[in-house]
Amino acid sequence: MASLKKYTGPWNDALAAHLLRRTTYGVSFSTLKKFGTSTLDACIEEICKPLGDPPPPINVNYEDDPDVPIGQTWVDKGVNGNVNPYRTASLRAWSFELMLKNSVSIREKMTLFWHNHFVTADINDPRYAFKNIALLRSQALGNFKQLTQDITIDPAMLVYLNGRDNTRQAPNENYARELMELFTLGKGNVAGPGDYTTFTEQDVKEMARSLTGWIDVRNNLPIRAQFQLARHDTGPKKLSHRFGEAVIQNEGANEYKSIIDIIFRKPEVALFICSKLYRWFVGAQIDAQTERDVIVPMADILRTNEYAVAPAVKALLSSEHFYDECNRGTIIRNPVDFLINPLNQLNAVYPADLATQYRIYGGLYQTTANMQMGMYQAPSVAGWQPFYQAPGYYRLWLNATSLPARKLFTDGLAFGAFAIGTYRLQPNYFKVLEEIPVPENPDAVIDQISFLMFAKNLAGNQKITLKNFLTLGGGNSSWTSVYSAYKADPASEPKRNAVLNRLRPLFVYMMRMPEYHLS
Repeated sequence: MASLKKYTGPWNDALAAHLLRRTTYGVSFSTLKKFGTSTLDACIEEICKPLGDPPPPINVNYEDDPDVPIGQTWVDKGVNGNVNPYRTASLRAWSFELMLKNSVSIREKMTLFWHNHFVTADINDPRYAFKNIALLRSQALGNFKQLTQDITIDPAMLVYLNGRDNTRQAPNENYARELMELFTLGKGNVAGPGDYTTFTEQDVKEMARSLTGWIDVRNNLPIRAQFQLARHDTGPKKLSHRFGEAVIQNEGANEYKSIIDIIFRKPEVALFICSKLYRWFVGAQIDAQTERDVIVPMADILRTNEYAVAPAVKALLSSEHFYDECNRGTIIRNPVDFLINPLNQLNAVYPADLATQYRIYGGLYQTTANMQMGMYQAPSVAGWQPFYQAPGYYRLWLNATSLPARKLFTDGLAFGAFAIGTYRLQPNYFKVLEEIPVPENPDAVIDQISFLMFAKNLAGNQKITLKNFLTLGGGNSSWTSVYSAYKADPASEPKRNAVLNRLRPLFVYMMRMPEYHLS
């Protein structure tokens, strides 16, 4: 099995496509080709290059917000009236717009990774949810330790895991427990009563005391976390043998940083987060050899770089292991990936009107929720089950509820009949064909579209089946004549329809194939 050693073999379209499938939300055929003619290093640098903060979500058409005119953002404004429903819809639509339009950057996939890692859900104030997701995005490839510090006093997290209820009179252990069990160390095997190998119940109690005193402030803008000394436990806190029986003295507003410093001294932190990054980008199963040859050296890189994430992620995405044939086409796409990929691959057409665009993006959000992955609505603090639940992992995305929702979406999209309100999302099939060399040749069309849509090479008999949709069972000339007639007169509606009548059922069939669910 290949290791974390850098891949030095020949670079080609197939390897570039694998990299882009795992790190972006679908790209066009021309982008795949562009990356395929580049180099590994150049491709990694391109997808990982820093991006500026995106403009915030706005009020696109709600006329009854006294604080936010149409066209302005609501993220830093007060709440007067029943404005949260439209603001929540705006946040969800904006999130999907970023994923749809950020096609050659890893940033949005890393933002979703952190959203599933540092989970907050069911936050009733969308300003909190925006501030939280903006923090995760700002550290998408940033510093894990810094992000852990920042998320500890993030207003949404203070609400979700009861940090604001954690006082010296009544310590609340929720965040302290998840900080260690789910966010940094992982819960090891039980070694004794209240001892989980990586931490103990004593550590949960003592760290909860150290984290007392923080509240969220929303009525006196801006929304922020605030430390109140009167609510803070100023006594010494003694940790267990798992942390060398360290004693934490009162440090007031900075005490939470000392807690995180102590946690991050343990080597399990780097191993834990690198294992999660591995499952996100490579695959669910981690055997002893993968642990030794990939996870451990990746964790070493993370620690050497003082928990900066970018070097470790780049090493993984540049490794022999990542490009090993056995790791391609092995992940079942999560609903967000499954939905956004074909929209970008097939150059879906969106309306010019911004309010209608937001309605479309909001409808796409609801579609992924129907597939059991609604952003900002993770089912538990552990995130979505397929990302952590052994032994099924990603296979859990496919079930009696989600599969019909997937089919309904792809069938509707392929036929140009996926309606959100009165607008129907339609692929631009002609743009796809224009990017294919010799589009009048049905074999070339099937080869190139298969390369675009599937993570694995199709078998010869599968391609014959697909080709029959173009030729209607006849020879190559059947497709060649229809496509050539359209090219000679592209404004002719009958000639356009003659092409579409072959492409639409082709893409319906392709996106119903089991292979299409794989990345």
